[in-house]
Amino acid sequence: MLNGFINLNKTKGMSSAKAVAKLNNLLKSSGADHGKIGHLGTLDPDAEGVLPVALGRATRLFNYFLDKKKVYYTEFVFGKTTDTLDESGKITDICDKIPDFAAIEAALPSFAGRISQIPPEYSAIQVNGQRAYELARTGKDFYLKARDVDIYNIKLLESLCGGVYSFRIECGGGTYIRSIARDLGLSLGSLAYMRYLKRLQSGPFSIESAYTLNELAEGAIKDKIVPLEKVVKETFPAYHLDGSLAAKALNGVRVTAKGMPNKDFALYIGGELIGIACSDAKGGLNIKTRLI
Repeated sequence: MLNGFINLNKTKGMSSAKAVAKLNNLLKSSGADHGKIGHLGTLDPDAEGVLPVALGRATRLFNYFLDKKKVYYTEFVFGKTTDTLDESGKITDICDKIPDFAAIEAALPSFAGRISQIPPEYSAIQVNGQRAYELARTGKDFYLKARDVDIYNIKLLESLCGGVYSFRIECGGGTYIRSIARDLGLSLGSLAYMRYLKRLQSGPFSIESAYTLNELAEGAIKDKIVPLEKVVKETFPAYHLDGSLAAKALNGVRVTAKGMPNKDFALYIGGELIGIACSDAKGGLNIKTRLI
């Protein structure tokens, strides 16, 4: 069975779920036995770029990638907004004020660091058991709580035509770029929405090594699978356990080992990757996720 990742370059106009379904069909047609399959973080239908897809045992690592750094290239239109905060929505308001380059650049420091943001109404967040976008489409009133997100860097790149500016944004998981557009516009006494979004990086996966579905369909798809061990090595510090402690740990016996990293680490026994582990409050070894 295949265990690893495919760094998919999702095209615009396709949902993440549909992209994974198409990839699954490609794998089946190639005769690949991969078991479970799933993407590591949704990319909106109107967005394109990096969508890492896990295969087999690699799907057990989903939660570890939720908060990994994401990098985006995006374009904001100032002077108007839409109900979805992106180009797919209907224009709901227009204003005459279009901020200049210097004004936008001066406003960006307040959008860096750990900030509070309200998600877009057209989002997949659950509200009393329903998706927010489903409620928004029916015109129902509902409330979305603000939540803290991490913006590691936000850089204004250039001024394009018609009140459009481009940005590069590095952020943590759960960040809505559309919300940044809305809030940045309002902070400048204007309005704004996101007209374009491309994910350049998601954790250890970058756009330079990503494949579109068409490229994967050309053949040799198995050669484009990134091994599970390679991604783990690039993502987690390594810790090797040998001897009698190793045998006990494999049999579920609680052991105390010296020198363990103070965060999640890749556990190796006899040179083989066993899983993701951590040190518990009393210094014991806790294997959180087995990968064998």
